[in-house]
Amino acid sequence: MSRPSRFRRPELVHQLAAALRREITRPWTLMEICGGQTHAILRHGLDQLLPDQLELIHGPGCPVCITAEAAIDRAQELAGRPEVILCSYGDMLRVPGSSARTLLEVRAAGGDVRIVTSPSDVLAIAQAHPARTVVFFAVGFETTAPATALLAHQALALGLGNLSLLVCHGRVPPAMEAILAAPECRVQGFLAAGHVCTVMGEEEYRPIAQRHGVPIVVTGFEPLDLLDGLLQGVRQLERGECRVINAYPRASQAAGNGAARALMERVFTPVDQHWRGLGVLSGSGLQLRPPYDVLDAERRFGATIPWSAAGNGIAPGEPASPCISGRVLQGLARPTDCPAFGGRCTPERPLGAPMVSAEGACAAYHRYRA
Repeated sequence: MSRPSRFRRPELVHQLAAALRREITRPWTLMEICGGQTHAILRHGLDQLLPDQLELIHGPGCPVCITAEAAIDRAQELAGRPEVILCSYGDMLRVPGSSARTLLEVRAAGGDVRIVTSPSDVLAIAQAHPARTVVFFAVGFETTAPATALLAHQALALGLGNLSLLVCHGRVPPAMEAILAAPECRVQGFLAAGHVCTVMGEEEYRPIAQRHGVPIVVTGFEPLDLLDGLLQGVRQLERGECRVINAYPRASQAAGNGAARALMERVFTPVDQHWRGLGVLSGSGLQLRPPYDVLDAERRFGATIPWSAAGNGIAPGEPASPCISGRVLQGLARPTDCPAFGGRCTPERPLGAPMVSAEGACAAYHRYRA
């Protein structure tokens, strides 16, 4: 039996759902931090199997969704320069900036914007076009940051003077801290993203669990992974515990991936960064450290307004959008609470980033619940 089938067996799914219904005795609220987990929960209908006392809140764990509008504006400005080839992952081309313009529209207007599937594609493009400046708009959490770090290391080793990086990677633990510190927070425990912990391990999560008194369960992405994570989270809440538990041992280890972590620490240093919907979060971004900072696109082209600290880009007097993606990203509202959901805002014509990305909560609801 293949691995995906093994973790989707209906009889085992219903057994875990029944165990949740038996063991829960009071209302609890858990947040799955990862957008990939949100999609899996809705795709497999797991939310419809849960007891009424258990509420799931969808977190901001979609790197495309939380990328600041000002960062997208900066990428669009660079992409419009005739000497630049701008590369990024596919979803980023459809995310609107502060003017509602996208990188796809910049490309339609003549900008050289290219979709890549990995940083190795960027390396090949830079080598093939030595007379052009290739800028990689690098997004993602700790799962994709090691690949960007490797690209930076290779570029420096090869002496590629025409490659620059616009680094917009985010770190998950500071976002969890911000959510828990918010006055409106109702989160009592987390499902942590298994792929992030596969890289980073559990070390950063233990202080969060103890400081805020919340259980954190490292969880995978298959139905059995998610239901087991929920069950272990509920068991801790029922017992008054607040520990970090690894429910994804087949992929994630306590120390994470030592080689990937060492490379990230060599290339990057944490910095404050603006997250769409959450504001500026301390230590939530990554910045190139010397000697890799010679690859920084802002250093090459000159910084305008530092996008890491910029706001949402709405000009005074500009009509406010009906989009409530900020509240969705904070877990304070569901996509279906938005007056534009499914009408003015669809995956084909999105108003907000959560309707664009393959991991966005709004796109998940539109696909599986609309």
